Amino acid sequence: MPMLRQYELVEKVLDYDPGADEAMLNRAYVYTVQKHGTQKRASGDPYFSHPVEVAGLMTDLKLDVATIITALLHDTVEDTLATIEDIEAHFGPEVARLVDGVTKLSKIETMPENERAAENLRKFLLAMSEDIRVLLVKLADRLHNMRTLHFIKSPEKRQRIARETMDIYAPLAERVGMYEYMREMQALAFRELEPEGYATIETRLEQLRNQDGGQVDAIALKVKQRLAEAGLRVEVSGREKHPFSIWHKMAERHVSFEQVTDIMAFRVLTDSEEDCYRALGILHTTWQFLPGKFKDYISTPKTNGYRSLHTSLMYENSMRVEVQIRTREMHRRNEFGLAAHWAYKQADKADGQVGWLRDLIEIVEQSHDAEEL
Repeated sequence: MPMLRQYELVEKVLDYDPGADEAMLNRAYVYTVQKHGTQKRASGDPYFSHPVEVAGLMTDLKLDVATIITALLHDTVEDTLATIEDIEAHFGPEVARLVDGVTKLSKIETMPENERAAENLRKFLLAMSEDIRVLLVKLADRLHNMRTLHFIKSPEKRQRIARETMDIYAPLAERVGMYEYMREMQALAFRELEPEGYATIETRLEQLRNQDGGQVDAIALKVKQRLAEAGLRVEVSGREKHPFSIWHKMAERHVSFEQVTDIMAFRVLTDSEEDCYRALGILHTTWQFLPGKFKDYISTPKTNGYRSLHTSLMYENSMRVEVQIRTREMHRRNEFGLAAHWAYKQADKADGQVGWLRDLIEIVEQSHDAEEL
């Protein structure tokens, strides 16, 4: 996939923020290209392609201009001759503070390994309490580095980065509700850390696809038709679970691939909270459900703000399928967590959000090691 060009990045920001400072965005793009100069990535690409891609990830989340510029500049202080003072002179104190925050978080990665895991989590969360955007840029930075991990020649370095991602960054993405980032990080790290396990599960999934011939789509269509008959306007999507998720279940339950019965997962998106419960009732009367598997995260959200109904159904031929039911708005917030809150509230941090952050920081401060988290 080609790197985002300067005008493309600016247009992406202007699409959701027409009042954005176009001149400053252009200056930041040029600044990072000039500062990184002839530096190269392990892939052979110009180094500045990395901060540009991280900035692109931030625009996907519809974040503010200061965050986009921070993403563009996030490696300049660490890897070039640029200074925080220089950045402040060119882009103002807010961007300088954010870049400084990301730079400090990057330095934690150079700590001795035995001190890193718990300390990383604590410092990340404390930094987030000062400004959430520092954390969002750091997570996007790690995600893009994982996407290009295969270009690194040293197996030891790839393993170290993948392990760090699995142990620190993926759980952190989960804690702030960024499930989209978490899933991709886990998938990429798993492929590096357990190549044989990854390949085996991928092969088994391919065999299932060939046997079942479009069963996921057929079930999704049947669920949608059943809910439409009851007058509900819904979107239904289905997928196989990711290899890491399946491998984790196998390890947790001490079972083989063939014994994992819930390979398929479906998502139902509704217009309202009331429709979520109506949809649940219809599905439970149409197919047998497993009582012990029902979870109501709408009335009792997870600590990171995640909201959804979870249930497991016995479909035809005793096939077990997982179903998540939520509103479209819940889905947007669930996938991108804190970033979704920030995009819509920006500087106006709602009391509930700040309260949740305080609780999270308190949990981290009271924990004695990373395992408790």
